[in-house]
Amino acid sequence: MKIEDYSRLSRRSVLKGAAAASALAASGALGMLPSRAFAADDLRAQILKIPGVGKGQPTDADFQKVGELTLGATKANVKQGEFAGVQLSFMGLNNQNLHNVLFRGFLKPWEDYTGAKITWIDLAQADYNPRLQQSIATNTIDFDLIEMGAPFEGDVCGKGLTSEMPDWVKKQIDMEDLVNYLKPPVGTWNGKQYRVTVDGDAHNFNYRTDVFADADLAKAWKDGGGKGEWVVPKTWQQVQAVTKFLKGQKFKGNDVYGYLDAPKPWGGFGFYFLGSRASAYAKHPEDKAWLFDTDTMKPRVNNPAWVRAIQDVLDALPSEPPNQLNADPNETAFSQFLGGTGSMVSWWGDVGSNVKTNDTSVVGDLTGFSILPGSDDVYNSKTGKWDTLTSGPNYAPNCAYLGWGVYVMARVDTDPVKQKAAWSAAAHLGGKDLSLWCAAYPSGFQPYRNSHFNIPEWVAAGYDEAFITSYLKSESDSYNHPNAAIEPRIPGIFQYYSLAEDELAKIFAGQSTAQAGADAIAAAWEKLTDQIGRDNQIKLYKASLGV
Repeated sequence: MKIEDYSRLSRRSVLKGAAAASALAASGALGMLPSRAFAADDLRAQILKIPGVGKGQPTDADFQKVGELTLGATKANVKQGEFAGVQLSFMGLNNQNLHNVLFRGFLKPWEDYTGAKITWIDLAQADYNPRLQQSIATNTIDFDLIEMGAPFEGDVCGKGLTSEMPDWVKKQIDMEDLVNYLKPPVGTWNGKQYRVTVDGDAHNFNYRTDVFADADLAKAWKDGGGKGEWVVPKTWQQVQAVTKFLKGQKFKGNDVYGYLDAPKPWGGFGFYFLGSRASAYAKHPEDKAWLFDTDTMKPRVNNPAWVRAIQDVLDALPSEPPNQLNADPNETAFSQFLGGTGSMVSWWGDVGSNVKTNDTSVVGDLTGFSILPGSDDVYNSKTGKWDTLTSGPNYAPNCAYLGWGVYVMARVDTDPVKQKAAWSAAAHLGGKDLSLWCAAYPSGFQPYRNSHFNIPEWVAAGYDEAFITSYLKSESDSYNHPNAAIEPRIPGIFQYYSLAEDELAKIFAGQSTAQAGADAIAAAWEKLTDQIGRDNQIKLYKASLGV
C-alpha cells in the first residue's frame, strides 16, 4: 500500500462480531499473567485513551501528547534545558508512514523539555540495508542514533560503531520487563549492552475466520475429495491443499484465494517470508540451527527442507491472485489481506494491530491468529532424512528480525553532554508506558514486554476480549515456543538475505528450478562467508545459538 493511502487511515470502532467471539480462549502463558485494576488517573489507562477506540486514526498531536505524558522518567534524570544547543541526527524507517513519523511526535516534547534538536533521515524498507551497509563500508556514519534490528548488531556493534548503554538508562527503561527471548545476548556484543528495545518480532499466521466457517466451501471441499474437515490449516501441507482448492471458488459472490506469498524482493527483508514457510520443515527440535551447519557454516538453504519451501511457493503462485509475483510483503498485508483478498497470510504482528484500526480493512471482525503452521515431517540435517515426530506436526515459529531497537552511535562519546542527550532520547522512545501505546495502536511495533500481555488493560481501552486474547496468544506462543527458529546475529546477515532474494526472484520468475536456484544461493553464501572470515563466523554463529 502506498504511503499516501496509509496517511488517510482512521481508527475504527472495535466490533464484537461472532467471528471474533469464536477466537482462541486464553490459555498457556497468557492465562498465567496477572491482572490489575486501573484507576481513572492511571497513566497507562490514560494514554490508551489517546485518541481512544473509535476516535479516529492517531495524529501527530496524539503522538506528542503520548510523548508528553510519558516524560516523567526523563525528568527524573535530566534537568530542564540541560541539552540546550545539542544537535542530534536520527536514522530510521518510514515504512507505511510509521516508525520515524511516530518518533518525531514522541520526541517533540522531549526536545522542548531538554533543549536538544533532532534532524531525521527517513528510509524506505527496501532502502534501509543498502544505506546502512554503505555507511559502514565507507566509514561515513552521519547519524547519532539509529533505529536498527538485532541482526545488524554484528555489522555495527561488532565493529565498535555503537555507544555502550549507561546504567541509568537500563534502570529508566526497565529492561527486566522484556520478554525472555529479547533479553541478552540480544542487544549486546562482547557482553556490553547497546540496544534500547522498542519492538518484538515474530511471524504469526493470520486467517479469515469467515472463509473457514463457510458451509458452501465446506461442502465443495468435501465433494472435491478434500482431506479432513474444512478448518483452518494447521500445517503447511494443509495450507497448500487449501490454496489450490480455492482457485476458481466463489465466496460471497467474489473470487476467493488462499495463502498470499510475497515473492518480490524487499531489500533483504523479503527472505523472512520464505523463512516462515521453511522453518517447520527445516528447524528440527533436536537441532538449534536451521540456516547453517554450526561447525562449518555450510549453508542449509539448498537442503531438502528449504527446497521444499521454495517449491511450495512455485506450486502455490498459480492459485494465488493475478500478478502475485510482483507482490512484496507490504502488498500482501496492507493491501491484499486487509482489503479482503486472500484468506491466509504470514506477517509480523502489524496485521493484528491493523485489522481493526485501519480504514482500508474489511476484515476487522473476521480475522483469527495462531503461530505459524507446522509440518507433518521435519528434515533432520544430521541424518539427511525426514523425521515424523511421535508428538505430531513439527512447529517452529520464525522469530524474524528480533525486533527493532534504538542504538546510540559511538561518535557521540567524545562529547559527554551529547552522549547523555542521545541516550536520553533513546530511553524515552523505549519507555515502558510509551511502549504499551505503540503495541496497542498502529506503530510498526508489536508487543515485546511482559507487561504488554495484560489483557484487562487492552479490554479497558476498548478491545474485544476474544480478539485481543487470540492475537496476544499468537505472539506469546511464538516468543516462548521451545522450537522457535531464532535468527543469528552475525556480521553480514542481511548480505546473505539480499543475495538469496536475488536468486529467489529468478526462481519465481521461472528462470531456474527450486534446487538449482537454492544451490546458487548456497554458493553465494559460501563465498560471502569466506570473504567475511569463516572461522570467526562459525564462532559468532555458535554464540548466537547458544551452542
